Amino acid sequence: MSSRIELDHVRQTFWVRGDDDKQLREFVALDDLSLAIGEGEFLTVVGPSGCGKSTVLDLIAGLAHPSGGRLTVDGVAVTGPGRDRSVVFQQYTLLPWRTAQGNVEFALEAAGVKGRGERREQARHYLALVGLAEFANRYPHELSGGMKQRVAIARSLSYEPQVLLMDEPFGALDAQTRERLQEELLGIWRRTGTTVVFITHDIDEAVFLGQRVAVMSARPGRIKEVIDVDLDREAAGETDLRATPAFAAYRHHIWTLLREQHGAPVQRSLEEVRTVA
Repeated sequence: MSSRIELDHVRQTFWVRGDDDKQLREFVALDDLSLAIGEGEFLTVVGPSGCGKSTVLDLIAGLAHPSGGRLTVDGVAVTGPGRDRSVVFQQYTLLPWRTAQGNVEFALEAAGVKGRGERREQARHYLALVGLAEFANRYPHELSGGMKQRVAIARSLSYEPQVLLMDEPFGALDAQTRERLQEELLGIWRRTGTTVVFITHDIDEAVFLGQRVAVMSARPGRIKEVIDVDLDREAAGETDLRATPAFAAYRHHIWTLLREQHGAPVQRSLEEVRTVA
């Protein structure tokens, strides 16, 4: 698998005021972070709060510039936002005065799709892709939280970016809706072949979605370990994948890595848990 995104010894710092003397101090958010993300890969990133997960996403999106190191997409240095990358945030950020279809068409118009008929057809295609063909003429206030997030995903996919960046997009949803959207997102990813980088603080979500899971350490943020996840997601409709011994082994291993950062004793290794399971 060739690399689509490469972060090479990336460092990100901010200037913040101290609580006591209000003097500006350098705050190191990321330090010596290296990560390669393959073309068409679904990578999840998990880590403790404040470790810099969203900062990594902002850098890839071009919404911020690294203080050091190098970041490239398809071998080209990232200098700002681009049509090759699209972002789905935790908040839906839909235009309340536009219908679901109108919100998707707005993104297409901003992306330079000139023909009104082409925008309409493309918007309907991607609304159908996320299962909202029958709700194209509904306004955001007429949609549930899960539906709003589906519109946001359709909007982000509509102009066919090479990379889809997702910053805890299901964090505000109830558990049942969240799991259903996770399954739908995997289906969309298989059909489109888009490279997905998915930020989450939920270990189960990271394991269920990711071909690989990048575990980040606490500040300053670094990649502690990248774990290959080998699960039969095709059989997910026939059995509860989250209840399998293999899933539990991955969850436990990641939980152990995160727990180590807070000084807790090291638990069994992934291989040991697999053996017991």
